[in-house]
Amino acid sequence: MNEVKTPKKPLIYYYVIAMLVLLLINFLLVPWLAQREILEVDYGTFITMTNEKQIGQVEVQEQENQILFTNKDNTAIYKTGMMDDPLLTERLYESGAKFSGEIIEQASPLVTFLVSWVLPIVIFIGLGQYMTKKLMQRAGGPNAMSFGKSNAKIYVKSSDGIHFSDVAGEDEAKENLTEIVDYLHNPGKYKEIGASMPKGVLLVGPPGTGKTMLAKAVAGEANVPFFSMSGSEFVEMFVGLGASKVRDLFKQAKEKAPCIVFIDEIDAIGKKRDGRVGGNDEQEQTLNQLLTEMDGFEGNSGVIILAATNRPESLDPALTRPGRFDRRVPVELPDLKGREEILKVHAKKIKVADDVDFSKIARMASGASGAELANIVNEAALRAVRDGRKYATQADLEESIEVVIAGYQKKNAILTDKEKMIVSYHEVGHALVAAKQSNSAPVQKITIVPRTSGALGYTMQVDEGNHYLMSKEEIENKIATLTGGRAAEEVIFGSVTTGASNDIEQATKLARSMITRYGMSDDFDMVAMETVNNQYLGGDTSLACSAQTQAEIDKKVVELVKKQHEKAIQILLENREKLDEIARYLYDKETITGEEFMSILNA
Repeated sequence: MNEVKTPKKPLIYYYVIAMLVLLLINFLLVPWLAQREILEVDYGTFITMTNEKQIGQVEVQEQENQILFTNKDNTAIYKTGMMDDPLLTERLYESGAKFSGEIIEQASPLVTFLVSWVLPIVIFIGLGQYMTKKLMQRAGGPNAMSFGKSNAKIYVKSSDGIHFSDVAGEDEAKENLTEIVDYLHNPGKYKEIGASMPKGVLLVGPPGTGKTMLAKAVAGEANVPFFSMSGSEFVEMFVGLGASKVRDLFKQAKEKAPCIVFIDEIDAIGKKRDGRVGGNDEQEQTLNQLLTEMDGFEGNSGVIILAATNRPESLDPALTRPGRFDRRVPVELPDLKGREEILKVHAKKIKVADDVDFSKIARMASGASGAELANIVNEAALRAVRDGRKYATQADLEESIEVVIAGYQKKNAILTDKEKMIVSYHEVGHALVAAKQSNSAPVQKITIVPRTSGALGYTMQVDEGNHYLMSKEEIENKIATLTGGRAAEEVIFGSVTTGASNDIEQATKLARSMITRYGMSDDFDMVAMETVNNQYLGGDTSLACSAQTQAEIDKKVVELVKKQHEKAIQILLENREKLDEIARYLYDKETITGEEFMSILNA
C-alpha cells in the first residue's frame, strides 16, 4: 500500500505556535517562578515587628483585607489579616517602613533574567533552525544545504540493469551509443588512427521514445562510472549555485575519467539566451558554466556527455555546436518493424499465448511510442488477470490498444435506440467512404460501444505496412473519410448531431496543413504560410503571413473540406442499400471486424 503522507503545514503555522508558547511563558510561567513563599502571621506579630522597626516594605491590600510586609532585609515576605486599627498609619510611619504601590512579590534577578531573556532567545533560535531546515527541504530536498555540490547519481556496471538487448526499435541510436561504449573500453584502436570520440551526444525525440532508457542501457553496458543528473536539479534558489553544481559535477567526472555524464531534460538549463532585461540570471550563469566546462576538455580525456531533450529547437546554439555536442542522435517514433520488436521485448515480462501475432498488433498500434507500447502490453496482462486467465491472448492485446487509444468501455453508458442507430450509421459512413476510395487504409474494426474518452463509437483503419509519404489524393480521401460520419447522418436522418466534432477538427487540421505547409494549393504554390513549433511536443503552428492572406487561407480550407464532404455524400447515396444493411448489422452486433464489413460490402 502507498503511504499516505501528512499535508505540509504552512510556515505561518509554526510562527503562531511559537507566539502562543511565549505568551504562556509570560502570563503563567513567569509569575509562577517569580512568586516566593509567603509566611502567614497574626496581627500581634505584625504590631510587634512594627514597634521594633523590623519592617522593610509594607503594602495594604484593602480589597483582599490583608497586609503584606517584609522584614528589614527584604529577605522574607509576611502576610496578616487587617484589623480595625486607627493608629496603623501613624505606627508604620514611626517604624520607618516604606510604602509600595505594587505587590511585594519579587523574583530573584537570576530567575527573572533566565525566564525573560534567555528562554525566549533559546526558543527563537530553535525555531529558526527548524524553519531553515523546513525551508531548505521544500526548496531543494535533503541536499539543499549542500550548497554548490552536485547531487548526481553514480551508476556502475550491474548484472541486473538495463542493457542494449532490452532496447528495441532504435537501431541507429543503439549503434551510435554502442560505438561510444566501445571507445571507453578500447580507446587504443581509435587513437591509433587518430580518431576521437564526440565530446557530447544529444538524444532528441518525442516523449516516450526511450531516450532515458538508452542512457540507462549505456550505464548497464559501460564498465565505467556513469553520472546521471536531471537538468532541473541544477536550478537553485540562489544565483550562482547552479553554476557551482556544474563545476562540481565536471570536477568529479574528470577525477573518475573515463566516464559518462548524462543530463536528462537539458533544455531546463540550456535554453537560448535572449538577452532581455530581467532575464533568468541563474539559468544563464548555469548555462555559461556548462558551455565553459564542455569546451575546456582536452582531447580524448575520456569524459563523454550524453543529454536528452524533446525541445531541441529551444537549446542555445552555442550548446549544440560541434565541439560541445558533436553528434545529434534522433530517437524517433518506431516504425512497423521497430514496434514489433518493442512489443516482443515487453512481452517477455509477461505470459502470452503462443499464437499471438505481434505483427498485427504492431500494425494496429501505428504511431505509438515505446512507452505506449509497454503500456499496451501491461494493459493486456491486467485484462487477462481480470478475466481469470493465466496468460494474455491476442484479443487482450487488441483490446488494450483500444483502451490506450479510446479508453475503457463505459459499462453504464446506455444509449437510446435512436442514438444507437445514429451512431451505427455514423460509423458505417466512415467505413463505407473509406472502402469506396482508392489509397485508403483497410477497415480493421467498427464499434458503437461507448468509451471513457467520450467517443460513442469509432472506426479503426490499419495500414498494411510503413507509410512515410502521403500524396495529395490520399489526404483528400482521408478528409472525405472523416466527413463520412456526418454525411451518413444527413443522408439517412436529414439532420446532424454533435457526434462529428472530433472528425471536423481533424479534417480542418488536415486541410489547413495541405494549404499552409505542404504546398498543395494552386493559389499559394510552394509557399509556407505556417511554421511548426515544438515538433516533438504536439507540433503547434504559428502563422507567417498577413491578415489578408489568412482570410484567403480560411476560404480555401472551407472550400476543400466542403468539396470532400460533398464527395462523401455522393458515395453514400450511390451505396445506400449497403449503408442500411451494414448499419443494421452493426446495430445488432455492436462490434464488427473488418472482414465482416468487407464480406457484406462485397456480397
